[in-house]
Amino acid sequence: MKNKKQVNRLNKFETFVSKNKVLLVLLGLAVLIIAPFVVPNDYFMRVLCVILMYCTFGFGLNILLGEMGLMSLGQAGFVGAGAFTTAVLLTTLKWNFIPATLCGALVAAILGLIIGLPTLRLHGSYLAIVTIGFGEIMRTIFLNWTSVTGGPRGIKSIPRPSLFGLEFNYANKGFYFLIVLTTILVGLFCAALHKSKYGRAFATIKQDELAATLMGIETTRYKVIGFMLSAAISGLMGGYYAMMQRYIDSNSFISDMSVMIVSCLVIGGAGTLRGPVLGAILLVSFPEIFRDLQDYRFVFYGLIMIIMMVVRPAGLLGWDSTLPYQLPRSLSERRMKSLKKVQEKGDTD
Repeated sequence: MKNKKQVNRLNKFETFVSKNKVLLVLLGLAVLIIAPFVVPNDYFMRVLCVILMYCTFGFGLNILLGEMGLMSLGQAGFVGAGAFTTAVLLTTLKWNFIPATLCGALVAAILGLIIGLPTLRLHGSYLAIVTIGFGEIMRTIFLNWTSVTGGPRGIKSIPRPSLFGLEFNYANKGFYFLIVLTTILVGLFCAALHKSKYGRAFATIKQDELAATLMGIETTRYKVIGFMLSAAISGLMGGYYAMMQRYIDSNSFISDMSVMIVSCLVIGGAGTLRGPVLGAILLVSFPEIFRDLQDYRFVFYGLIMIIMMVVRPAGLLGWDSTLPYQLPRSLSERRMKSLKKVQEKGDTD
């Protein structure tokens, strides 16, 4: 009886959120606009930027884990590739931040292609182990490619983004709103991807890859595209990460970052866009609120993930992730009419 009441209460909350999506989105946008004018100093502004970055990292991983059911524990390698590419172009070649970050996303996408092709037949823990290895290989490259990455010294004095002579920093709120804009654009892209033919193909592959193949879906091509898109988003935001830190080295992109990205997605709810947002808010804010427990944050993350797998495996806001893809209304009506005709024909026979 108690469990039934909890389910009903949860269903009411889900119904409320589903009915008021537009209102909640507008409220979220208002909070994003007001937040930088309310926070007391640049430190809290930086925390807001980190939250938005992990939201975007979660969007990228959601293409693999949420849409296709492919686990990747090497996202830090893609983030690092984008960060170092952007940093080198900004410091050495003096490029503008827009082409520099786009090149960072392109390099990460190429790496996604390279790691995606040989792992097409892998699933579950096997794929996770391979991606962990990829992350460690990338960290070793960052550490030893001294002529490009600076080796153990890393790259320092990375400039802030600027446009037409105006530098985007914390003081003028420009850097924050730049990240907000990028996060929103990436979120809109992922929402459009979910509703496109690619999203439907990803969902079919996630449910049953063999059935998807028999239906004529080129699973190889779609899985590679998924890897490349996920890597490109991580690499793009990796460039912003480099400009925010202004100093990066190989230790900036260790496996802890990959675990953090996965935790944000799993706790918030894989298969949705709201999931990474909630997960990033909770997991990035926790070390800042409980600074005395910061050394134990991954113990906390592990315990939370264990509890989530038992109590709420779809994530705190992940109820839509288990629902089938909804057909367009016109297509649904045609399908119902055809089924009705078949049923009437059967009755007459």
